[in-house]
Amino acid sequence: MTTKLIGMKEFRQNLSKLGKKSHAKKIRFIVMNHMVPIFKVEPMNEDDLIDELILEKYGKEIEEALQQVKEGEVYTTEEVRKHLGL
Repeated sequence: MTTKLIGMKEFRQNLSKLGKKSHAKKIRFIVMNHMVPIFKVEPMNEDDLIDELILEKYGKEIEEALQQVKEGEVYTTEEVRKHLGL
């Protein structure tokens, strides 16, 4: 993927065109304001969008689960089967 630096004014004036160009030609734009990078614009594919939505929806639950594992708060397969009556 190609990366290009652009100024804030150019970004504001050409937002729609830059968005289309970013997606079509796989270009990442770093938007600068007085030589300071402010943000980046880069193309997304469907997988990226799905990943973002999953993280947004389940991010807190995932963090809590990881913390529980770290603290040893886990169940064995046998304990789960017993609890479920299997």
